[in-house]
Amino acid sequence: MKQKLVKQFKDIFGSEGIIKTYFAPGRVNLIGEHTDYNGGHVFPCALTIGTYAIVRKREDHKLRFYSMNFEQLGIIESDLDSLVHDKSADWTNYPKGVMWAFKEKGFIIENGFDLLLFGNIPNGSGLSSSASVEVVTAVIIKDMLDFDVNMVDIALISQYAENHFNGVNCGIMDQFSSAMGKKDHAIFLDTSNLTYEYAPIKLENSKIIIASSNKKRGLGDSKYNERRMESEAALAEIQQIRDIKALGELTEDEFEEVQSAIKDPIRRKRAKHAVYENQRTIKAVNALKENNIALFGKLMNESHVSLRDDYEVTGKELDTLVEAAWEQEGVIGSRMTGAGFGGCTVSIVENDKVDGFVKAVGEKYLKNIGYAADFYVVDIGDGAREI
Repeated sequence: MKQKLVKQFKDIFGSEGIIKTYFAPGRVNLIGEHTDYNGGHVFPCALTIGTYAIVRKREDHKLRFYSMNFEQLGIIESDLDSLVHDKSADWTNYPKGVMWAFKEKGFIIENGFDLLLFGNIPNGSGLSSSASVEVVTAVIIKDMLDFDVNMVDIALISQYAENHFNGVNCGIMDQFSSAMGKKDHAIFLDTSNLTYEYAPIKLENSKIIIASSNKKRGLGDSKYNERRMESEAALAEIQQIRDIKALGELTEDEFEEVQSAIKDPIRRKRAKHAVYENQRTIKAVNALKENNIALFGKLMNESHVSLRDDYEVTGKELDTLVEAAWEQEGVIGSRMTGAGFGGCTVSIVENDKVDGFVKAVGEKYLKNIGYAADFYVVDIGDGAREI
């Protein structure tokens, strides 16, 4: 892969100078959805698929971008002196946003770049292709310009870029898992204070399968920001009677005591999901530590029901995939993953049932939706790095 990408870089940008290769993974969140901006816990893992970047530092301020995923766009040029969001700049708004964010944080970037990207994350699938582009760009800048930042800083700068340059009000989970991933481990992350621990994923005799609905959705155009505003409004109402900073501070019982402060029933449902999903995530990680995979799977299923009924972010496509999965023999748990409104599901399936699972769920999805889903048996990999 690396040799092929370097050759492509040289064909497009020339072979002179020092050419380096980097990688940042996509992620799948095993449980803990729409909790990261509500001060709760998440449990993502980095994947072995992601975004590869071939890059060479320039001596001027010019930026030249090329994506092997969007070859029809050719080379897109910009420069460090005009780092503004521009719809016509297409995907390059993600790396440009990270450069802008570094500058906003007080770093001086004097060198432009020639940058070629190739991603093997399905575009629009909900496996965080945008976060992997942001994180790989941040790692490049840190390394090639020798900036004194750590990998948590990388995640925060990348999130800042997505929030303030690209206008998506995402939490920290996607960028954190891409930056901080560890092979064969998931990250149990408390988003309220960024404390985290690595939990080994020991799925003996089982595999993680991602099903992509192939329903494309852009977060900035979706109801993602609307859900976040609803949660924040619910929090503000609770804060009138309880001194908390985030919904993630509440247990289920505490929420039941204060939920009447939330006047709108829709906002009440949104807050209930945030609280209950956070507690489910804590229980799920404890179940994994106790090697209780059955309980982990049950909590995954409950997570999907909450996302469907209380947070209302699933939709026909994701519900079809999950409900078909629940019907299959050998399925330990299945739920939507990511922001929703399209994207992917994640299922844990016994090894000898994987082929039957893919066939049966795929057939039912095609029949009900009218187009095919794609299935990926995934491995858990390391975080962003030079390769």
